[in-house]
Amino acid sequence: MFVKFIGVLLASLVVWAIAAHSSNGAGTPQHYTVKPYDTLWSIATSHYGGDPRAAIYRLEERNGLAGTVVYPGEKLVLP
Repeated sequence: MFVKFIGVLLASLVVWAIAAHSSNGAGTPQHYTVKPYDTLWSIATSHYGGDPRAAIYRLEERNGLAGTVVYPGEKLVLP
C-alpha cells in the first residue's frame, strides 16, 4: 500500500514538473522617453521606491548605458 502511494506521488510530481511553465507575472516592459533636464537619478526616484542608487544601477544594466548621462529623446526600458 505504501509503495503504491509513493508511486502515485512520484508520478504526480513528474506530471506537475512537465506541465509547469513560466508565468508572465512581470508583465510587459515599460518604456520611458527621456525629457529635457531628466537625469537617471530623477527617473529612478520617480519610478522606483527605496534607494535610487539601486534603481540607477538596474537602469544602466537594462539599457546598456556606459555612464549616467542620458539625452532628451532617448528611449529607456524600465526594469
